[in-house]
Amino acid sequence: MSELLKNPGWKVTFAGTGINLALGVLYTWSIFQAVIVESITRGDGLFNWDRASVGDPYAVACLVFSFAMIAAGKTQDRYGPRVTALIGGVLVGLGLLLISQTTSYFLWVLGFGVLTGAGIGFGYASATPPALKWFPGGQTGLIAGLVVAGFGLAPVYIAPLATFLLAKWGLSGTMAFLGIAFFVAVSLLSRFLKNPPEGFVPPTAHTKETRKDPLVEAPIAALASTVLSTRTLMKTSAFWKLWFLYFIGAGAGLMVIGSVAGMAKQSLGAAAFIAVAIMAVGNASGRIVAGVVSDALGRNVALAIFFALQSLNMFLAIPVLESEGAVAFFIVLSATFIGFNYGSNLALFPAFCKSWWGLKSFGLNYGVLFTAWGIGGFVMTRISSMLVAQTGSYVGSFILAGVLLAIGAVVALRMKTPETE
Repeated sequence: MSELLKNPGWKVTFAGTGINLALGVLYTWSIFQAVIVESITRGDGLFNWDRASVGDPYAVACLVFSFAMIAAGKTQDRYGPRVTALIGGVLVGLGLLLISQTTSYFLWVLGFGVLTGAGIGFGYASATPPALKWFPGGQTGLIAGLVVAGFGLAPVYIAPLATFLLAKWGLSGTMAFLGIAFFVAVSLLSRFLKNPPEGFVPPTAHTKETRKDPLVEAPIAALASTVLSTRTLMKTSAFWKLWFLYFIGAGAGLMVIGSVAGMAKQSLGAAAFIAVAIMAVGNASGRIVAGVVSDALGRNVALAIFFALQSLNMFLAIPVLESEGAVAFFIVLSATFIGFNYGSNLALFPAFCKSWWGLKSFGLNYGVLFTAWGIGGFVMTRISSMLVAQTGSYVGSFILAGVLLAIGAVVALRMKTPETE
């Protein structure tokens, strides 16, 4: 334990986890969306939005989040993680404070979609890269999983807190409180983020430097020193295959996460936040488990496994969605498994990025790859909102996601690494 506390890398890792615990407010959107939908249904005049557009602030936030990762990656590589995290905290705070003062569709898209989305991108980009730089390649999956687990786990406390605040202060007061609280939390935790000194070599006490990563033929030590510019990697087929897989895995998961409270509302009523919170547990644990599995079996094998399981989950969830008065237990169970498999993406893809293209431009490289997460979330959420508005059911969205995930599992299993193309 004393060795653990003395290792600066662990302090950076847990600070990154803490920042992500604040920024995971994105995953509680379905709770706020349910309030907006109720207002539209009642016709009380507060939210005069089109029903098909209620998911737009969330969809735009996913899109802006991913593209902000590119700018954040450049900031990270040039100015370090502390400055990057602080920018994120300021933007998230401003975005939530803005929407606390209005019910305008445009300002919600601007506040939650653009400002909060960009802030989450900067904060998220500040957390994983510095943590990975303190550890050897054999622990990449585990460390990435621990850091991003905070983002997935956030709804466990934000969902019940937001539900309590909504009942006490309404939507406006809730957003104001969260905006101030998250700004303070991210600002304080940013002080613990730092990159290792120049020339630092990660300790290899728990891994063998010559151990083969099952994904590639090169030793892990050699992979860690690989240098490939962002412009060069974007010309490779390996990058676009990985981008396509990230688009599918993230898009399918974000589609469900953005609507889970609405799906659970009929069975759970005011306790619908429970489905959001339990889904978050699956989301967070999936990130850690996927990291461990990928370190043991190889990342392409792990990705294929989780994609196949997610595809199966989508099809198994359809009977639950179609049944009238679906049993709450099965809704929560489906949400948990979907969250678990979605979470695996957030551990596996940064590990791919580090192993394939090195650490020198990791922030920018992963930022470009991460655009697949945002575009996938935007496209799948928008399609889902339109299908639900037209049919009144989520079944079509789940069928589409299940088919895409099955295709992705096959692509992942057959995917070659840049070294063997």
